[in-house]
Amino acid sequence: MTEAHPDEGPGAWPLVRLVLGQVCVHAAMTGMRMAAPLLALSQGRSALSVGMLLALFSLTQVFLAIPAGRFADRHGLKRPVGWAVAAAVLGAVLAALWPRFEVLCVSALLMGSATGAASIALQRQVGRAARDALELKRVFSWLAIGPAVSNFIGPVLAGLVIDYAGVWMGGAAGDTNGFRAAFALLAVFPLMTWFWIRHAQELPPAPVQPGTALRQVLDLLKQRQMRRLLVVNWLLASCWDVHTFVVPVLGHERAYSASVIGTVLGSFAIAAACVRLLMPLVAAHLREWVVLSVAMAVTAAVFLVYPLMPSAWAMGLCSVVLGLALGSVQPMVMSTLHQITPHAQHGQALGLRLMSINLSSVVMPVLFGTAAGTVVGVTMVFWTVGAAVGLGAHLAWKIRP
Repeated sequence: MTEAHPDEGPGAWPLVRLVLGQVCVHAAMTGMRMAAPLLALSQGRSALSVGMLLALFSLTQVFLAIPAGRFADRHGLKRPVGWAVAAAVLGAVLAALWPRFEVLCVSALLMGSATGAASIALQRQVGRAARDALELKRVFSWLAIGPAVSNFIGPVLAGLVIDYAGVWMGGAAGDTNGFRAAFALLAVFPLMTWFWIRHAQELPPAPVQPGTALRQVLDLLKQRQMRRLLVVNWLLASCWDVHTFVVPVLGHERAYSASVIGTVLGSFAIAAACVRLLMPLVAAHLREWVVLSVAMAVTAAVFLVYPLMPSAWAMGLCSVVLGLALGSVQPMVMSTLHQITPHAQHGQALGLRLMSINLSSVVMPVLFGTAAGTVVGVTMVFWTVGAAVGLGAHLAWKIRP
């Protein structure tokens, strides 16, 4: 449960620095998630191979999320983020030096683990600094702007560099030099993360809960509200995975350029950022379970019509509506999670949440790739996940305290 915090809550500028730090490390990962599949497709890889590549961005987070949460509970912010920055830079540099499918798989593992560890440490820092439930909604709305902005910056910048850097270097649009330049650019972003958080003030450690790591995690899972929250979060996270995977595949099939595909993904991110900018201003009027229920209903409706859209503009419109719905989810999930979890276990609870959604992200892209390569195609992928989200909306309503 949420405990009164002795501090006066996070200040404006410290919170801005944390948001900017999250933007930078997450932009590196989102750019890589867009560029790596396109490079694999241009090299003749199948949709199944692309699905497996995307799954690797989440694989390490399945196993490292809870240990990363415990590490953050013990060591605070800077040490976990420092290790994450080093791993992310290494992943991008490897891809720039050797743009081959095997190396892209290694880069995906490094980028995914780095982003997960950094996110847990940053979210824990913000959650512990908040004083009450209202402030939790506000600060997590501001922090949630980070991934939304980075979902625009990463894919759009990577797409532009892929299309134009090769031409500037005497080659053609979308050639290997373009991809090398994009990966090199993405290596800079994690370094900027360290620039923003290096002067952040560490919070005093919370008392360590007795018992083994497994016992503590099982105690969290015994809470009915925690189980419901994890299922809702998992369903909605699957929608992000569907959108991230299917848009590049669908765009490649329709011969859209990398910059057009990046812009479609970017329109989703802009909409998510806009709704998250609005949420802190109306946080006092928001109820977590209501927002989550509405988001699930809207997402199910959008997934019904998305694969029927005939043009990039129409896909972009669907992306905007989807971004508005899914963009409202994370602040509500994070606020609820911190209210039902003891301070000393915030890191582990964040790790448990991250592990559950990334377990889905490992399995789902492979299933998406298998389905997209069959007669069923991407339409059934959208409709299946949309139906699951629609049917699961009642769980979000039951999170009501």
